[in-house]
Amino acid sequence: MFVRPLIAAVLLVAAGAAQGADSRGTSPPAPTYADIAQLADGTPLVIRAEVRSTVPVEAARAPGLRPGHQRLYVEARTQALLFGTAAVGESLKYLVDVPLDARGKAPKLKKQVVVLFARPVPGRPGELQLVAPDAQLAWTPELEPRVVAILGELARAGAPGAISGVREAIHVSGALAGQGETQLFLSTAAGEPAAITVTREPGAEPAWTASFSELVGASGAPAHDTLAWYRLACSLPAALPPRAHVSPEAADRAAADADYRFVLGQLGPCTRTRG
Repeated sequence: MFVRPLIAAVLLVAAGAAQGADSRGTSPPAPTYADIAQLADGTPLVIRAEVRSTVPVEAARAPGLRPGHQRLYVEARTQALLFGTAAVGESLKYLVDVPLDARGKAPKLKKQVVVLFARPVPGRPGELQLVAPDAQLAWTPELEPRVVAILGELARAGAPGAISGVREAIHVSGALAGQGETQLFLSTAAGEPAAITVTREPGAEPAWTASFSELVGASGAPAHDTLAWYRLACSLPAALPPRAHVSPEAADRAAADADYRFVLGQLGPCTRTRG
């Protein structure tokens, strides 16, 4: 039984080189930080496993199956438990949706190594339910350390929580032309504090910081492909909601809108490869 996370000491290079290739020899794009973070966030089990066999599931017995995909019943063998709140055995069974190739064929997964994001099925030892229909990633030597690093970020005390919107936006103009500060107070799923501060000084580039604690502006601007970046870039709305404005003056509201667009530009797009 695997009862604690096991980080592999031996990388399966030969297996990794063949991961994800379809019948034409091409490989799907590597998952982005956002892809992995979305799958890992709140997931009870993250497992590296080797596929032993697959059986196609009839479309009539695969509710919710997206066009261009095939649902497979998979039997696999556990290689390592990368993260887990429950023990898992050596033999695993689960369902996964995989994209069809240009000829309408499902990829051949037998003997391939995969990373699973799943939860145990109560009362059914060895059975898993993936956290999403496609929550199986082809293992590579590069993927595993990325997954482990993101799991570490999520488990860290005080880690940024999920953002559900912008609660309040206030802009205060300074004494000089072009001087001012905008504070954006964010709503979070669990009620933790989160805020963004944008500061402008005459003749200088604007500066911004993000905070996920009571100390507003204490954390600096988050680096790309970090958990704080993911929470912001992948959750903030495309425009500042009008209801969020607190400033009474139209000029201050316009300045807050401009500062919000500046922050979105600094964050960049939340790029995903998963559907």
